[in-house]
Amino acid sequence: MSDMTPIQLLRDIASRCRAQAAGLPEQQEARETWSGIGFRLGNQHFVAAMDEITEILKVPPVTRLPNVKPWVQGVANVRGRLIPVVDLDLFFDAPSQESLRNRHILVIEQQEQVDGLIVDAVEGMQHFPVDEFSDTVPELPAAISAFVRGHYVRDNRVWAVISMADLYEHEAFQDVAV
Repeated sequence: MSDMTPIQLLRDIASRCRAQAAGLPEQQEARETWSGIGFRLGNQHFVAAMDEITEILKVPPVTRLPNVKPWVQGVANVRGRLIPVVDLDLFFDAPSQESLRNRHILVIEQQEQVDGLIVDAVEGMQHFPVDEFSDTVPELPAAISAFVRGHYVRDNRVWAVISMADLYEHEAFQDVAV
């Protein structure tokens, strides 16, 4: 055997193992991301903050209400809770080309009031690097741009960041009576 003590032998084995061990992959710095729910109105893509959308639903049966603006579709019973339903395309004066059965509702909850917003399509969770946010408002109709806080661009697609809180608090959104 060798002239090494057991401790020296273990240290020698450990040293040789470290020398032949594969290195760890290069660490990459993680980028901070902003996440939201993507949706479409017409051919425009929007994203709303995750904390502003409480639920996404297929459009349920809606009971019409008298003496309300045309963009107020009525109320829907969602698990025993009556939710006012608003067609966002009509609110922004841009009637949808999509069939109602293909559309979805984004449920928002502001100040204990729940509303359902009909959109043309839901495009799932979207994640964007925070440092790629631009606070310039993309070219949009004036009715919509008042609620847009900036945008992200991914794969040549502009995602306008819309504030559901600003929309909810806007006087025109609250004024539903004809």
